[in-house]
Amino acid sequence: MFRPDEKITSDNEEENKYIAYAGMEDLLEKLKILNYESELINNLKMKPIHKYYFVTSKNPGEQFYLFASIAAWLIKKSEQSIEIPQEYDDPNITITNILDKLRENNVAIDFPLSKLKQGVGEHVVFVLNTLADKALSYTGFEWKKPKTPEEKDNEAEIIDDECEIMLDRVEEEMLAAYTDDSEEENIFSTNNMNGTKNGHNHEFDVGENVDIEAWKLELERVLPYLKVAIKNDNRDWRAHFEQMKSYRANNDSSLNFTKTHLDKLHKDILANLEKISNRERYLNKELEPILDEYRLLQDQLSKVKENYQNINGGVMERTRHLANLSDRIDTLVQQMEERGSSMTDGTPLVNIKKATTRIKTEISEMDVRIAVLDCVLLQSKMKEKTLLEHDLYKSTKYSK
Repeated sequence: MFRPDEKITSDNEEENKYIAYAGMEDLLEKLKILNYESELINNLKMKPIHKYYFVTSKNPGEQFYLFASIAAWLIKKSEQSIEIPQEYDDPNITITNILDKLRENNVAIDFPLSKLKQGVGEHVVFVLNTLADKALSYTGFEWKKPKTPEEKDNEAEIIDDECEIMLDRVEEEMLAAYTDDSEEENIFSTNNMNGTKNGHNHEFDVGENVDIEAWKLELERVLPYLKVAIKNDNRDWRAHFEQMKSYRANNDSSLNFTKTHLDKLHKDILANLEKISNRERYLNKELEPILDEYRLLQDQLSKVKENYQNINGGVMERTRHLANLSDRIDTLVQQMEERGSSMTDGTPLVNIKKATTRIKTEISEMDVRIAVLDCVLLQSKMKEKTLLEHDLYKSTKYSK
């Protein structure tokens, strides 16, 4: 069993590890006794812890926050004052406040603060176990030794088969008895009628050979053995009637207890709602001039924003016009630079000379071609002239 006053050392880590598991199970039982689920976990809107929660590391941030919250709650259960830790508080300050409360209760702390920052481990279990013991002792809870129930031997009731009567047989005999009684009544009524007719009043005749005293003694002797053993039927509601009555009484007592708490809770909620509504009315009354001023400033702000948007629209238009002018200026500057570079550069003159030389070459070639064509044309003309003269000579010759 894990004791909170044990000093945790680092001589044997494996032993401390298993001690932490056992201590965590004890801690969970103590927290359940203190009703931590209804008083703490429901308010934090978190899931209940399991028996290895502060031993194995899963989510250090959540585990440290829950460790600090449980520690503060246990300290408050001991009627000691401490600030309720928040999720974004400084861990060093939170741990220091918890350990200060332990030192006030004369608990020796021989480990550094860094052992508690992860929210898991044997030191965390030790701190919570110590605070849980203090809270239990303050509430007046005491650990007692368990009492083992005494085992009772099932006494088998021995009943003779001849004396044992089953339920089905009882029903049959009862039906037979009813029929016999009805027949005897009919017989008795007829005898009675006959007796009255004859003028005599006859009683029931048990017989001359029967000794009444002996018959009564025999009946008293046999009567204890005439026991009816009825089989229990779980489906019969009569078998559960007493259980139903006990459940009904338990429900009534629980309902009365719960109803008082609910009525008290209802009154507290109504009182708190009334306080909240009064506080709201007071705040509204106090903040009404400030709210009016805020609305006025908001209207002024909307007007300023509208003017700003109008002015900003003109600025944007002028900015676009300036961008167009800048593009035109850049184009003109580029053209001027090209013209200046072409004026100072001798490349065009060289190109002109080359073109002139190429033109002269082409002109000389054209002159040669023209001369050749003139020569060809002259030859063709001379040939035509010769042919004409020859034709003329032939024609004059034939005419003579």
